[in-house]
Amino acid sequence: MAEHISNNSLDLKVAFFGSPAFALPVLEAIRGQFEVVLVVAQPDKPVGRGLKLTPPPVAARARELGLPLAQPKKLRNNAEFAAVLRDSGADVAVTCAYGKILPASVLNIPRYGFLNTHTSLLPKYRGAAPIQWALIGGETVTGTTIMQTDEGMDTGPVLLQEKLPIEPHWTSLELSEALSRQAAQLIVQALANIDTLRPQPQDNAQATHAPMLTKEDGFVRWQESAQQIVSRSRGVAAWPQTTAFLQGARLKLSGLSAVQGSGKAGEVLRVTDAGLVVAAGDGAVQIQTVQPETKKPQQAHVWAAAAGVGKGATFDLWEPAQP
Repeated sequence: MAEHISNNSLDLKVAFFGSPAFALPVLEAIRGQFEVVLVVAQPDKPVGRGLKLTPPPVAARARELGLPLAQPKKLRNNAEFAAVLRDSGADVAVTCAYGKILPASVLNIPRYGFLNTHTSLLPKYRGAAPIQWALIGGETVTGTTIMQTDEGMDTGPVLLQEKLPIEPHWTSLELSEALSRQAAQLIVQALANIDTLRPQPQDNAQATHAPMLTKEDGFVRWQESAQQIVSRSRGVAAWPQTTAFLQGARLKLSGLSAVQGSGKAGEVLRVTDAGLVVAAGDGAVQIQTVQPETKKPQQAHVWAAAAGVGKGATFDLWEPAQP
């Protein structure tokens, strides 16, 4: 951790690094208690069919508030941005879902260094997608960690940590909202007590990793247990969503739950008004909604009747390629 100095924490000047909507409650909480002297976000990007250049939500909010804003394309070997951060007079910088690796040349500028809000109980789920992988992993408790940022991937010492129970019905969407609120509260607490926090090194032997999701992470593995299939669907609900294949046709599935049933993995056991029941490696999964490619979502039993899918039909089995 950067060397402590004598300073009234309530007079802290903060630089905020964040990009997506997830980071907005954190920015609002900080500016409610401290002076935000600089906001740093990813550059504007083309969005939609018209490829309209669109700012990330944090940048748009900074402009609304009239806060100083920087959107550097890169941080490493960027003397111009380093000067902007230095000239801002920030005592400390906070990162929340910023999306870029911070080089030492940037980390060392604020006198208190950088604090990061990470949405897992570090050292578990280091990486870009801790919320999603906690759900995929079947966790029932996660939380927020405020850590001192170093040059590693979420490897810095822990300053504060708070648990959050995961409700059984939550997907990555609901869990993201809850963790965003928790992170907003915890970072204000950390900043208010910055002179007295004592960093605790992480136990690297206990570390697990949460890499960025790929489209294949949403593919149903029918050979897995029903609970594993449901856990994966909760984790990929925002993106890439749950995908299955039937005779090569790609289908988006939603509203998955584990139910009683047994059969060959991927086999349709029954179709009722409540949904389509498909055998898993252990147990069965009930599917409420099916969306064929280029079509709107439909109730599963309506889709099954139209597609001629009934008891005994079998979804294609998919397995990840071996490394």
